[in-house]
Amino acid sequence: MVQSVKYDIVENLKSRLDGAKAIVLVDYKGINIEQVNALRARFRASGVDYFVQKNTLIKLALNELGINDLDSELVGPTAVAVCNLDEVSPARVMTKFLKEVMEDAKFPKFKAGYVAGHVFSENELKALALLPSREELLAKVLGGLQAPITGFLGVSQGIIRKFVYALDAVAKKQAQAS
Repeated sequence: MVQSVKYDIVENLKSRLDGAKAIVLVDYKGINIEQVNALRARFRASGVDYFVQKNTLIKLALNELGINDLDSELVGPTAVAVCNLDEVSPARVMTKFLKEVMEDAKFPKFKAGYVAGHVFSENELKALALLPSREELLAKVLGGLQAPITGFLGVSQGIIRKFVYALDAVAKKQAQAS
């Protein structure tokens, strides 16, 4: 009976982890229940699945999905943040939570992350969280592409404007002469 319950838990974990763009392991010690609830709400609002499960069951589910790189990090209290939509959301939400709610306390903290097929350390996850959002990056690229065109249009309009002023001055001068 116990074996079938564990098998069901592992299958559930596999379904939650399968196809994830980002899997972040979090050491959650030193955080009270109100803070955990606040963190869960932030994760939920960002489309991140956040849960706590036994390390051995998480390890089994990850190994069955072909992810063996996080095995060494599955020690001690571990929570898992999984996002199927965005690679950066779990790290960004956690970093913002640490600054705003925990006031840069040492816990909870990142253990490791698995993003786009690569293992990220705690420092790499923090750096990833500081990157601008996808929309901001696209806006910057678009602005960079538009800048030369806008500058060219401004210069060409200035040339046309000066030409019109010169023609107007010539016309006024000829009108005064006649």
